[in-house]
Amino acid sequence: MNNWSEIFLGIIAMATLATAIAQVGIVLAAVVAARRLSKFVGYVEHELKPLFGHVNAIGRDAARAAQLATAQVERADRLFSDLIIRIEQAVASLQASVAAPAREGRALVAAIRAGFRAVRDARRDGRGRSSRNEDEDALFI
Repeated sequence: MNNWSEIFLGIIAMATLATAIAQVGIVLAAVVAARRLSKFVGYVEHELKPLFGHVNAIGRDAARAAQLATAQVERADRLFSDLIIRIEQAVASLQASVAAPAREGRALVAAIRAGFRAVRDARRDGRGRSSRNEDEDALFI
């Protein structure tokens, strides 16, 4: 039986050696893959660094453009607010300067109409007095 045990012992030794060689191969493949991955990451960083610089510059420019646009909109808002206030003042001044003479003119026209009515009524009263007196006498009881 010693022969069988030596044969099995040799088989176990060969299997252990094959396992060790496989493990060393896997470790070496992992080291090579890690080196390649490290080189790839370095390459990507090297290539993307200018791109990120451009993206940052674009972001800064966009922020500045937004700031300038905001300032322009605020300036336009102030301009239109001042314009509206001045237009309202001009309209109020125009109304004040036109309304007072218009009221005076309306009062003058009303006075002239009243004068014409008074003259017309006086003429009518002069002609129709006799007929009016007769009408009033008929109504008197």
